[in-house]
Amino acid sequence: MLRYLPFLLVPALWIYAFIDCLNTPESQVRGLPKVVWVLIVLLFGEVLVGPVAWLVAGKRRRPARADGSTPLPWHRDRGTTWVAPDDNPEFLRSLKDEHPREENRRDETRLKDWEADLRRREEELRRRNGGTADGPGEVS
Repeated sequence: MLRYLPFLLVPALWIYAFIDCLNTPESQVRGLPKVVWVLIVLLFGEVLVGPVAWLVAGKRRRPARADGSTPLPWHRDRGTTWVAPDDNPEFLRSLKDEHPREENRRDETRLKDWEADLRRREEELRRRNGGTADGPGEVS
């Protein structure tokens, strides 16, 4: 089984590099235009020159930080921390607000209006059909 591994890794690396090259924005491509990189990955993929060249030299990579934080200054300077919903006072306040109750009342009145409209339409159909209880197309 282990002897087949190189034969599986070559097409896997080729496909990964090709998809990564296609999905990379033009602004993150280094050295050559993106179309040229796609052709290099495709033409030299079987010998792994194209995919390895793309992964090493073609894409601008962000350096990994030791502390695990994001390298974007906007995120670093905000100083906010993530808070679980049950510890977030704004979220808990939103649960206590009257908004859901008002929405429920509005839904109930809308449902009552629809039921009244349905009853009105059923009565109108009964009058048109000559007072029979069955509607059109129904068999008694």
